[in-house]
Amino acid sequence: MAVDSAKSANSESGRASGYHGGAVDTVISVDDVNRQAKAIAETVTSEQILGLVEGEPFLRLEQLRAGYGKMEILHGIDLAVGKGQSLCLIGPNGAGKSTILHAIFGFCTVFSGKILTAGGGAERDVASLSSSQKLKEAGIAYILQDKSVFPGMTVEENLWMGGYLMDQPAEAKAAAERVFDKYPRLAERRKHQAKVLSGGERRLLEISRALVMNPDVLLVDEPSIGLEPRFIDMVFEILHDLQHVEGKTILMVEQNAKKGLEFADIGYVLVSGELAIAGRGDELLANPDVGRLFLGG
Repeated sequence: MAVDSAKSANSESGRASGYHGGAVDTVISVDDVNRQAKAIAETVTSEQILGLVEGEPFLRLEQLRAGYGKMEILHGIDLAVGKGQSLCLIGPNGAGKSTILHAIFGFCTVFSGKILTAGGGAERDVASLSSSQKLKEAGIAYILQDKSVFPGMTVEENLWMGGYLMDQPAEAKAAAERVFDKYPRLAERRKHQAKVLSGGERRLLEISRALVMNPDVLLVDEPSIGLEPRFIDMVFEILHDLQHVEGKTILMVEQNAKKGLEFADIGYVLVSGELAIAGRGDELLANPDVGRLFLGG
């Protein structure tokens, strides 16, 4: 199902949780969401996509077709986001949101199309680079959904692992110290094993480990998944700082669509591996069809 069964509080009133938050009076199946989402899809032009970018595109996809094995999941995706901007991908389960992140970072097969970055000033197609090359040479880092820390290692050792591509171990240790300077909460736990951290602290460690290589682009997959509300707010405050203070470009998939669109400058709705709607985050929040299908009312 695209929405969970009603929790106990809602069960008493006959209401069910909405798709990724909120409350609605009916439960919508995945097939229904896909069918209704296709019905509201618009023709998104290249001019519209580029019009949402501040300045020149820093990360751009051109007619990207990608998938797993021989199965194509993305059917000609165009995407553009500027330096220091954020873009949030929402859509039904199976729409291909995480596959976009996987394709950019090299976790799945790119059949055709381009992945262009402007790191270093000149635009470069990085589609054929390995994940390690994308991190080290193109400045693209991937922050996994959940549970990617090494539980038996200390916080400090986890950060050192973030610099595994650096030429010297001393470089990784120096980068880890910069992270500790930025996040005292981690510094206080530097000798603790990661498995004893709270959910919010583990997510902070996952984000921080990606920062060790000082990337320009952060691919963030479901940052709020499995977290209590107070930790969700903390994670989005960290991401806000990384975007607006450090100038990171953020491309995010977020199951809490309302939270993701409130955060992001740009929002895309994906349906069945294709771009259905593109606009500013606040425009998608105000779109009644998007609200009905993805924002819980």
